[in-house]
Amino acid sequence: MINNPDTLAMTIANILDNKKADNITILKVDHLTSITDYFVIASGRSAQAVHTLYEEVTDKLAEKNVHPRRNDGVRDSRWIVLDYASVIVHLFHPEERQFYNIERLWNDGTNVVPFVSIEEKAE
Repeated sequence: MINNPDTLAMTIANILDNKKADNITILKVDHLTSITDYFVIASGRSAQAVHTLYEEVTDKLAEKNVHPRRNDGVRDSRWIVLDYASVIVHLFHPEERQFYNIERLWNDGTNVVPFVSIEEKAE
């Protein structure tokens, strides 16, 4: 089981990266809200890709006995939210991500956590 919010956020980002999610962003928001410590935000290129990302995150974390308290948006797979208490995961179709732009709403300029994708590491 993963008990540390920092570790959970990075674990989720790595799962998404391994599944080829686009534009993975980690926002530390514990100083902005009491509902969670982190948002992990990523995109899939289609509704099917978003659904696949959802399945990968939930399956891989379930192997570690970590389960979301709640999820929403799974049926349409345009914007799926997974609530892991200390980490909330937002999986977007690109159109929804651009429209809602939650990074703009929650980014105070100091809270973006560096994340380097596998492809960036290889360069």
